[in-house]
Amino acid sequence: MVDANNDIIVLQSSGLFDDVINGVAPNTSFYANDVEYKYGYYLVEGIYPEWATLVKTLSCPDDEKRLYYKKKQESARKDVERAFGVLKKRWSVIAQPLRILEKSKIRNVIRAGPMVLY
Repeated sequence: MVDANNDIIVLQSSGLFDDVINGVAPNTSFYANDVEYKYGYYLVEGIYPEWATLVKTLSCPDDEKRLYYKKKQESARKDVERAFGVLKKRWSVIAQPLRILEKSKIRNVIRAGPMVLY
């Protein structure tokens, strides 16, 4: 639970959603149930705040369709966590606290990491 509390503190003090707030986030629009969403979202555990861009797992799915959704969502979240673990091992710059970089450089480091995999 210590890590979870730390995640929330980091989330609330970070500039993760600055681009969305400032209207300069990459356009990652998609459709779900005939509704267009302009920005992406993050798959999170139930402890995170109720923000539109944070999608939590269903706590008590009451039918097969929702149970299937819950399993797929949890699987996707775990895949992302594993991938980030691999990135942290490969590039120590994202495993350690960043102390000397300004926000724009931090964004570039985080965005460039996955591109190096291609």
